Amino acid sequence: MKLLLIVFLSLNIYAGDILTSYRINGIALIEKEMDLELSKKEYWDKIVQSKDTTFGYIESYDNILACDKSVSNLELYSLDENRSFNYKKTYDAFTGKLKGDKVREGDLKTPIGIYQITQKLSKETKLDPFYGPLAFVTSYPNIYDSYRGKNGSGIWIHGLPTEDRDEFTRGCIAINNSSIECLDKNIDIEKTVLIIDDTKVKQNISKETLSTILAQLYSWRYSWIYDDIEGYLSFYSPEFIRSDGMNLEEFRKYKTRVFKKVEKKTIIFNDINVLPYPNTSNIYQINFKEFYRSDTFKFTGDKTLVIEFGEDNKIKILTEK
Repeated sequence: MKLLLIVFLSLNIYAGDILTSYRINGIALIEKEMDLELSKKEYWDKIVQSKDTTFGYIESYDNILACDKSVSNLELYSLDENRSFNYKKTYDAFTGKLKGDKVREGDLKTPIGIYQITQKLSKETKLDPFYGPLAFVTSYPNIYDSYRGKNGSGIWIHGLPTEDRDEFTRGCIAINNSSIECLDKNIDIEKTVLIIDDTKVKQNISKETLSTILAQLYSWRYSWIYDDIEGYLSFYSPEFIRSDGMNLEEFRKYKTRVFKKVEKKTIIFNDINVLPYPNTSNIYQINFKEFYRSDTFKFTGDKTLVIEFGEDNKIKILTEK
């Protein structure tokens, strides 16, 4: 904190006023001022300007797997030494027998969305030979799928059986066995995200939009830290449903009770990713590592928000986990 204070003072033309405030009030007021600075778009404009925003604002992924169902391919993009995403390879792919977005179990469609790779399966894990030598398990259904009432499971990227193979799958993405082995050598599944669309996956995402979303993410955090319940709830859509089924009114009552405690809170976001959601014009998925500490609650782990970015350039949270 002392180092941050020194940096802040060195950059601020009102350093004398800040130092006086620190002398009289201690670090709390300075910390609040710095939290407020993080909610300003001007700060994020500078951060985003130096980022490769080909697929969005990305801090924690090294690899993007982009599946275009319209031409049945899977493209790999990887970070280079300059932290830019470069095209590496295209794999021919088989996808679901039927077109369109997956909605329910057994509909023979490949989902459209953003997914993590949660596990690698192989013959060592007794993978059925039908799936070839390897399979990568995806996080379908994600929280936005569940929010929209979609169901099903078992969506993988996998290889092919040596005999009796079809020209389609039951919803998975299948590539040749040599290709799945090649892919395995070129990705770390913990640093890879899969984006599936029914057209070419969106590229060259607006830096202006991304910096606006990031500033508002930190405005939401600011309201959260400093117990501004109305400001905090203003970031939620009337159609909000939390991943556990809690609707906005239930969420409002729950958070009002929590905010009334007026506890000192530490909330830190790391490894932030903001990705436009496929097959939509104004939906974004935000995920990050959250560090939360208060007198009564502690949490360290993954946080995901799905937000709507309106014509008024305001974010509204549709669901969170």
